[in-house]
Amino acid sequence: MKVLVTGGAGYIGSVVCAQLIAAGHDVVVYDDLSKGHKRAVSPKAELILGNLEDRAGLRDIFQKYKFDAVMHFAASIEAGESMKSPGRYFRNNTAAAIALLEQLSEHGVSRFVFSSTAALYGNPERSPIVETDALQPTNVYGESKLLVERMLPWFHRIHGLSYASLRYFNAAGATAELGEMHSPETHLIPILLQVAAGRRESLTVFGTDYETPDGTCVRDYVHVSDLASAHLLALNALATEGQPKQLIYNLGNGRGFSVRQVIEIARKVTACTIASVDAARRPGDPAILVASSEKIRRDLGWNPQYSELDVMVSSAWNWFQHHPQGYED
Repeated sequence: MKVLVTGGAGYIGSVVCAQLIAAGHDVVVYDDLSKGHKRAVSPKAELILGNLEDRAGLRDIFQKYKFDAVMHFAASIEAGESMKSPGRYFRNNTAAAIALLEQLSEHGVSRFVFSSTAALYGNPERSPIVETDALQPTNVYGESKLLVERMLPWFHRIHGLSYASLRYFNAAGATAELGEMHSPETHLIPILLQVAAGRRESLTVFGTDYETPDGTCVRDYVHVSDLASAHLLALNALATEGQPKQLIYNLGNGRGFSVRQVIEIARKVTACTIASVDAARRPGDPAILVASSEKIRRDLGWNPQYSELDVMVSSAWNWFQHHPQGYED
């Protein structure tokens, strides 16, 4: 298939692009490189620089190419930041998705894979979370993604759009070539690795008084390669014959690790002292987010290959050691 990947120069998008190419698909990446990296884009993919707010430029791309499917990763992703800049998140995540979906319907593209989030669930009433549980975000980031999920059934009903909404829990790990690099870095595991490597003094633990075994937030981690494989399975499912499809899946491993547990695993993997400093909670952070991914396992045969957290951290540490400056070295 000819696949447009928005945000394909980013952490998850770049790994998905590599797997798409390995599977024989033709990939066009659309990215403004505000968060992504040109060197993360495969030379076998075509990179087009642009922003989803540029509706004329986006229309030109859809007129030039006949896409079979679109995978949408481009978004602002920091829950804490979203509580300080709500307008930016609704503009970058919700309004940008509208602009993209309009082009799909205008140009007859009927397959759409959406990068969604576990933040839709807010503070869940049970754990692990299943796809039919209540959607009640506690931060603007989650709400901005939920608004997109609420739009998709209408595009399905009115335009016959087949879509898959994939609700990630915490992406982690790296491949040999592609890893996690943000500026500034805000994600737990890469920050721990920066501390281990002497790139920063300590990790800040936001909140130690949650109702969890050790008082810190608990999250479900999933290897980026396993996330990517789920996207290809979803794309293939949308390409099968029959009525337009509406697919919604959680992507996680069904096991939760607290911040303090992740710190201990990082210390063992790196064999380094990693200092941490306790601080107050961040607004909008749920206490526990752990996924049930039984639905995608059952429906599409998803089978994560790197489900152990120490394996994820080890792969990230290996990439970090070979790319100490990320994609800039």
